[in-house]
Amino acid sequence: PGTDPIHKVTIIPRGRALGLTQQLPLDERHTYPKDYLVATLTVLLGGRAAEDLVFNQFTTGAGNDLERATDLARKMVCNWGMSEELGPITFGRREEHIFLGREIHQAKDFSEETARLIDHAMKKLVDGAYNQAKSLLTTHRAELQALAQALLDRETLDGQEIDRIIASFKPQPETPQPQEEDEAETPLPLGFQQA
Repeated sequence: PGTDPIHKVTIIPRGRALGLTQQLPLDERHTYPKDYLVATLTVLLGGRAAEDLVFNQFTTGAGNDLERATDLARKMVCNWGMSEELGPITFGRREEHIFLGREIHQAKDFSEETARLIDHAMKKLVDGAYNQAKSLLTTHRAELQALAQALLDRETLDGQEIDRIIASFKPQPETPQPQEEDEAETPLPLGFQQA
């Protein structure tokens, strides 16, 4: 919740990735609220949390997701001022080096103490998202297992298939049954009463 919907999940290896979760935005965005970015961190850490929950150990499978989550947390803290501890400040000057093929380099313009605070703020964001992912997966473990089995059976699931599997676990709302009226409780108008 709070992030882009899932378009496709596959366990077919592609390049260095052992699998893929692909999300597609519903509409074009130019700015991202903090809640959306935290939800994105939670999605990125979902695979790692599932490994911990199901296998009680970690593998290298979530390596790229961890890298992307760390990069996003760094941007949230250093570029977009989204750390409560550090406030609305950016850290690191971006410089372009013409002689290095216009490679963008981020120069450190802060103290070692500030670097520790940045690391702490990043870790707090990542740990919070990881704990949220693990909590969601623990709460919805049956859905997790059904999705895992469907992936083992079909290797790829699209967003609609995923939604159907998850919806099958939601309790269906009770439809009110028409109540039969008891004739004794319903008085007849005076002219129609039996003697």
